[in-house]
Amino acid sequence: MQLYVCIKHVPDSAAHISIVDKTHIDENLTFLLNPYDEHAITEAVRIKESLPGVEIIAVCLGKNDADKTLRSALAMGVDRGILITSDKRHDSIETAQALKSAIEQDGTPDLIFTGKESIDAEGMQTMFRIGALFDFPVATNVVRVDIEADRAVVDSALSGGIVNTYELSLPCVLGAGRGLNTPRYPTFPDVVKSKKKPIKKIMFKELNINVSLAGMNIVELEPLLQSREPKEITGDAGEIAETIIRILKDEAKVI
Repeated sequence: MQLYVCIKHVPDSAAHISIVDKTHIDENLTFLLNPYDEHAITEAVRIKESLPGVEIIAVCLGKNDADKTLRSALAMGVDRGILITSDKRHDSIETAQALKSAIEQDGTPDLIFTGKESIDAEGMQTMFRIGALFDFPVATNVVRVDIEADRAVVDSALSGGIVNTYELSLPCVLGAGRGLNTPRYPTFPDVVKSKKKPIKKIMFKELNINVSLAGMNIVELEPLLQSREPKEITGDAGEIAETIIRILKDEAKVI
């Protein structure tokens, strides 16, 4: 069974991110494995431990230094990696095409994991585009996975605490949510072993992808500016409670 995990090399959200020429960020900062992809990898490793003959392959589209993120995946238990190298920024359409092409060249996927979204673009489209290209069923924000013979039974979390259960034929594409598991972070021996695991590099242009007429471009990036004005809530306990409820309903609109 070949289990592929599509991962992304993303900026550390804790870093100070500066915008350059309105459409790019200053990349002189720390990049790391997309946090949702950590859940995808952890689940892939769990499946490998419970089923015989499973091989896990991580696939990433990015610049040459994205091999660091692939090494992180290998240290978490992935068997080998594929890096599609490109200096260009690709939208989800081209990204899905590249990932699909690289997977097809490598083997035959029985199951494909992604994170439910990336913390930089937050497009939440790539897993659906991969599924459409392969003609595989897709479920996202998955919080439980059971593999039963030729099918996957999954729980998919929706808004408002609603969870739907789906039965998908294999192969399929699953977007991992935070509730799926607790990521297994590597130990020092895991990191040492990962350095001996292979990473195959493929140039994006070598995939001979037919460029789609559709596409998405970033028009402008703007920093998120938050202004907060703390207000003291006064009165007795009942009055304070009523004020908090009014704020949550009328201002925050969360109830």
